[in-house]
Parts: sequence; C-alpha cells; structure tokens
Amino acid sequence: MLLNYSLSNFNTIVLINQSDIVTILIIVTIFFGFLLLLGIRKSYKLKKENERIEAMNKKIAEDDEDKPYKDFTDGHMYGGN
Repeated sequence: MLLNYSLSNFNTIVLINQSDIVTILIIVTIFFGFLLLLGIRKSYKLKKENERIEAMNKKIAEDDEDKPYKDFTDGHMYGGN
C-alpha cells in the first residue's frame, strides 16, 4: 500500500501538464521571434549605413578626380625650402 501511494505521488509530481508545455513553447517562440526581429532591424540599419558610406566614398572619389596633382615634396621636411 505504501509502495502504491509513493508511486502515485511520484507520478503526480513528475508529470507536466499539456498546458505547461504549450506555455513554455509560446514563451520560447516569443523570445526567438524578438531576437529575429532585432536581427532584421540591425541588418536594415547596417545596409542603410553601408549605402550612405558608399555614396560618401563616390563623392570623395569624384572630388579627387577634379583636383590637379599637387606636389607635396616642396615642404621644409624635404629640403626644398
């Protein structure tokens, strides 16, 4: 009798209800969904930043093409006083 009581008591402690599993799965799904949304947002921001930097690089390259070459060796460090 004591053995049956201890086994039935053990089974009620160990068993997890279906609603508990569903609750845990919902929490995990929401957590990973939140991480996914943060990753997508970060990717979008990085893409915009990359486009901005590329535009800046193109503008700098265009400005450099318009300027003639200036000899920098005429300074005091090179002896051409």
